[in-house]
Amino acid sequence: MSYLDTTHDVYKEAALSPDIGLCCTTNPVWELPGLKIPKIMQEMNYGCGSTVHARDLTNNPKILYVGVGGGMELLQFAYFSRQKNGVIGVDVVDEMLEASKKNFGEAEAQNPWFNKDFVSLKKGDALHLPLEDNSINVAAQNCLFNIFKVEDLKKAIAEMYRVLKPHGKLVMSDPTCEQPMNETLREDERLRALCLSGSIPIADYVKMLTDAGFGTIEIRARKPYRILDPLNYNTEELIYIESIEVAAIKDPMPADGPCVFTGKAAIYYGIDDFFDDAAGHILLKNQPLAICDKTAAALANLNRNDIYFSDSTFHYDGGGCC
Repeated sequence: MSYLDTTHDVYKEAALSPDIGLCCTTNPVWELPGLKIPKIMQEMNYGCGSTVHARDLTNNPKILYVGVGGGMELLQFAYFSRQKNGVIGVDVVDEMLEASKKNFGEAEAQNPWFNKDFVSLKKGDALHLPLEDNSINVAAQNCLFNIFKVEDLKKAIAEMYRVLKPHGKLVMSDPTCEQPMNETLREDERLRALCLSGSIPIADYVKMLTDAGFGTIEIRARKPYRILDPLNYNTEELIYIESIEVAAIKDPMPADGPCVFTGKAAIYYGIDDFFDDAAGHILLKNQPLAICDKTAAALANLNRNDIYFSDSTFHYDGGGCC
């Protein structure tokens, strides 16, 4: 029995008997005009953040969501893509697909704008997506990729990259951990399935994405998630786990490497009205400009005494240098 079999069993149980404490289900739910989310969907919200961002979802995009849960994020995506089969949900667990399908019937009764035909549910797994190349505008997963071991994670990211159209977005929420974990925790299949022991450092996570070819990475949020403590887990030290929300964009890879936004900004405060670095970046006087880490390093290398650089906030919401 592999760790993926254990994961399958955990989410089969969660589909048949909703487990409110399985993941960070206390995360706030989007409150949008006319959107009502059935209680059962909220109880089956097995995620650690949100992958639904209005700015990603203009012009009726074709959306893929992998790991359907109770259907809550699929319903929220459908709010922005009100077309037949506009949202595709893929899951390997038959019981989760059935539960989600049932929940959409309840959502249809509560939301006059919603038609269950807006969502197409497909049997499949993240390592072998049942979709054509370059067919999706926005792909998403919530608290799924952290379950995979390294080689499977590479495959899952490559599959998302394959099905995305050029400039399409992969939007994710996953636990991360900057501390080392012992092998006992790492190899605990149930802890991995519960989105705990598979957590990796943010830099490693980002490198996985850029190695797959994504030219732009946005870190949109970084929040507290869980604690593994010596009293309840096989660890001698307290381990702090966070969750991050990330968008990886299928932009061409720049010749000088990917643009990774971690929430840094540059503020020019010199004697002129603006500063032009002759590399495509114009800094207006006392107007902060969001910059990727690569641009931050390039500007810092100019050794000017009239530009201030803020530290990474790990919160970026657009409007940057690239």
